[in-house]
Amino acid sequence: MINYKYFFQGLRSLKNFDSPAIALGCSFIALGALLKNIGFNIEQSILSTVLTYALPGQLVMAESFLIGASLINIFLAVWLVNARLYPMTIALMPQLKEESQPKWKYYLSCHFLAVSSWLIMKDRIETVEQKYRIDFWIGIGTGTWMTAIIATIAGYLLSDYLNQDMVIGLAIVNPVYFTCMMVGAMKNKSIGTAVILGSILGPLFFIVSPEWSILFGGLLAGTIAFIIGEKYE
Repeated sequence: MINYKYFFQGLRSLKNFDSPAIALGCSFIALGALLKNIGFNIEQSILSTVLTYALPGQLVMAESFLIGASLINIFLAVWLVNARLYPMTIALMPQLKEESQPKWKYYLSCHFLAVSSWLIMKDRIETVEQKYRIDFWIGIGTGTWMTAIIATIAGYLLSDYLNQDMVIGLAIVNPVYFTCMMVGAMKNKSIGTAVILGSILGPLFFIVSPEWSILFGGLLAGTIAFIIGEKYE
């Protein structure tokens, strides 16, 4: 069973000053409004967040749906976008592993993986006893997941009161928050190099190939950062 002491500690971490709850909520309000505007009903909008819980993937899904893409194309597009979470999974899950904990907790908690919850856990992981880290993580994940669901509903209901500029403004709050969190996490050469080079190379590649700029810029920046980290740290 879940240790509720650590579960609620994780849940309460969303109340901290650096919590992603507000930024996350703003972006999912924008998503809810967008889904209504392109023809989704409220049940489909809620289910999108419940099952996918990944803003970039849901935006790709909505855009693909809007242009009439087939179901298999939508699935592949969302799958490729959400593959960005794989490195975070590899980095985090070994630190949560505890032999006495049942495996179902790990399978369940993978659904809660997002940049917001990952950053909170990485910041607090050393303060939590190894045995109960998975319970703490499930608390964080549940809190961010429920925030996204509630915000999607709110955005859907408020869509008639939000103009295009307001929706765009709400949508970019989360990326700005992530950028600030990553800057705050620049405690070593590799992370700092990845953030700085990614910020430079992304726009440069955009000039050459807007569709592939994020992938190419991120891949090159991450590779260089990894080499520097291996050599100097």
